[in-house]
Amino acid sequence: MSDKTVIIAGGGIGGLATALTLHQIGVPCVVYEAARDMRPLGVGINLQPNAVRELYDLGITERDLDGVGLPAKEWALVGLNGNDIYAEPRGVLAGYRWPQYAVHRGLFHMLLYQKTVERIGADAVKLGSRVTGYRKNSSDGVTALIETADGARGEATGALLIGADGIHSAIRAQMHPTQPPIHWGGAVMWRGTSRGAPIRSGSSFVGLGTHRHRMVFYPISHPDPRTGLSMINWIAEVTMDSAAGWNQDGWFRQVPVGDFIHHFDGWVWDWLDVPDLIRRADTIFENPMIDRDPVPTWRDGAVLLLGDAAHAMYPTGSNGGSQAIVDARILGSVMVERGVTQEALAAYDEKLCGPISQLILRNRGAGPFGLLNMVDERCGGTFDNIDDVIPADERTKFMAGYKAAAGFAIEQLNKAPPIIPADARVTI
Repeated sequence: MSDKTVIIAGGGIGGLATALTLHQIGVPCVVYEAARDMRPLGVGINLQPNAVRELYDLGITERDLDGVGLPAKEWALVGLNGNDIYAEPRGVLAGYRWPQYAVHRGLFHMLLYQKTVERIGADAVKLGSRVTGYRKNSSDGVTALIETADGARGEATGALLIGADGIHSAIRAQMHPTQPPIHWGGAVMWRGTSRGAPIRSGSSFVGLGTHRHRMVFYPISHPDPRTGLSMINWIAEVTMDSAAGWNQDGWFRQVPVGDFIHHFDGWVWDWLDVPDLIRRADTIFENPMIDRDPVPTWRDGAVLLLGDAAHAMYPTGSNGGSQAIVDARILGSVMVERGVTQEALAAYDEKLCGPISQLILRNRGAGPFGLLNMVDERCGGTFDNIDDVIPADERTKFMAGYKAAAGFAIEQLNKAPPIIPADARVTI
């Protein structure tokens, strides 16, 4: 292995975006992924325009993304009696130079995996190999400790180690051994996909209900030309008392519809039948809405955290996957400036750790769904005219503040130069 090889722990969205970025700038890398094989797991996620810009710069095309999702046209919040709280266009319809995409997370992940193998080679991603920790070398470099799926143990030495191994990161646990346990604030999510007719714009993200009791849904496929139906991703969510902590086995499990559908009895309007949408799902998963408390640094010498390992956050802002992609690109940009060095990792940490840690806390406070809190507090969730509850300028100001914090304010993003210039390369 080259003494400038970067070892990446984890082959999720962040790890694969990092591998593609490093390959683009001429840095050798290898990904160690615990899964024995890659499969299209998960349901829907949104890729914000700041992430789509980076995907385009990586050579991932509109056609590629249309194969795993579709451009989002609208983001809307709706009150308990079906009246709009807030609605705005998204992506190019909002004035961005790049679209926002609603995608099937598993299909998008497979797209990144296929691109990685095509561009870097069949050995670019070593499946069935989990990085369990690291050892800092006396000279430059780091040794990753690896355990294979059959129980064998080994090591790999490289210039840097990128911990992109998710919310349960072994790299983070070693870097911050006294970190608090995973944080659960009481919200439980049931997630699934069902075939249905797209509503409103035909590609609308809709949040319906209250802060403590809501339904989120949006299409993640173009309509079938024969039936007119799309795959609709939905999340049903209820906030409960979290004082006793999460008492289920595991953080993610398949459940029958009868476990929770009673929470949404009567959620029927002439434009949406929530119980019917839920019942038509093939498979439903339950998981608590969890994150991790921020840590003061994502770096330990030649070791760096990225993606959920660094900043697992509530999905209220639809930007967890987007931020992992941006992380990878920022990492590439500091390597272009400073080489495959610990100084590059320090620059990344200084640029992102503080601001994104604040975003974790902002999402914990409901993120853009904070408008639902305000409606709850002021009128209990039902109203005739939202302007009588929250004036239009107050709603607009609230959303603008969130976009700025999350890095996708329109004017700021549209004017920003590329994170990595097209011809940028690292001298090895």
